[in-house]
Amino acid sequence: MPKRSLRQQMLVLRRCLDVVGYQTASLRAQRALLATAEFGRATVLALYAPLHNETDTSLILATALATGKKVLYPVVTGSTLEFRQVSSATDLHAGAFGIREPGAGCPELAIGEADIIVVPGVAYDVAGHRIGYGKGYYDKALHQLEGRGRLVGFCFDFQLVEGLKEEPHDVRMDLIITDRRVIRPRD
Repeated sequence: MPKRSLRQQMLVLRRCLDVVGYQTASLRAQRALLATAEFGRATVLALYAPLHNETDTSLILATALATGKKVLYPVVTGSTLEFRQVSSATDLHAGAFGIREPGAGCPELAIGEADIIVVPGVAYDVAGHRIGYGKGYYDKALHQLEGRGRLVGFCFDFQLVEGLKEEPHDVRMDLIITDRRVIRPRD
């Protein structure tokens, strides 16, 4: 199936989630991530603010901050992403594309400082390939970190599909976490 068609299909499925199903599946996925050795070892992690029923990250944020970890969120600047540290969810405000992002007063950190980077996506496969929204922001920002055990695809299990076609600019995930399983593609 072409990327564009798959992207549209997955976005429709995600938007059709009922509130209880969304909350239950998001909680399971977050708990799965919190239980990983990667999260336990991390001192700096990057999250995303969910949009259009993307898997929630609020429990991860609260747990990370409560355990003394630094938490970064992306900010769209032109055609790229920069990452800024937040100290609470109240640091996030509507930004580009309606996505909540840190304000200008939040300190910028190089994404290479993050031990794990939780990456949103529209679809993934078990080999770690990802389809995003088509703008390439994450692919550009994370290309130099690919294969270093830091990139975590985070989604609902129905977003896993068979064999996505990889393109040269695509970045592969090192770990994929859903509400039903944890996949380590490179193992």
